[in-house]
Amino acid sequence: MTIAERLAEVRARIDRAALSVGREPTTVTLVAVSKAHPVAAIRQAYAAGQRAFGESYAQELEAKAQALVDLPGLVWHFVGHLQTNKAKLAAKYAAAVHSVDSAALARELGKRAARERVEPLPVLIEVNVSGEPQKAGAAPSDIEEVMRTVLAQPSLALRGLMTVPPARDRSAAERVFATLRSLRNLHGGVGVLPELSMGMSEDLEIAIACGSTCVRIGTAIFGDR
Repeated sequence: MTIAERLAEVRARIDRAALSVGREPTTVTLVAVSKAHPVAAIRQAYAAGQRAFGESYAQELEAKAQALVDLPGLVWHFVGHLQTNKAKLAAKYAAAVHSVDSAALARELGKRAARERVEPLPVLIEVNVSGEPQKAGAAPSDIEEVMRTVLAQPSLALRGLMTVPPARDRSAAERVFATLRSLRNLHGGVGVLPELSMGMSEDLEIAIACGSTCVRIGTAIFGDR
């Protein structure tokens, strides 16, 4: 299958999943995760109508943003673990950062965004719901502290929560997604945290049923890396 065909299939999956739980498909944003895929693949997806792309490494984001500056309307989401010493690149090139996982990162990103941007940078707090030691993300007990720090940065705009569930375990994914939704409710609800970034190629339907507003899809669009 071509990238355009894969993209159409993913969009159809999103539409079916949303409609099956009484949601409008337009309430779910598709971020095509292009990390480790070439610029040519991004151009193919763009030609098929995709505009939001996700990268996980700051230097790769910088290189691709510079290489694709000719594409109007292309929007970059930073979705991977962000080190504080790479915050400047994310602040400069990303339209949103999904992976703020500590107060220290929030402060550094806020400082960099104040220098690099005119408008506040939308950010989501990454939560390690399942407590997996190999995964990044704030512990659920740390959400309040990270939220306070983000809200104290005039150059940042708090938009929601993000999580990554255990791989290849659909029942665990459902528990993690439902827990993230509950954590959102505990910390101000939709009015404070309107976005839930959750769901990838293998579990997007579960995520949408649990209230995801943004799915991050890589393999199902671009194939294996």
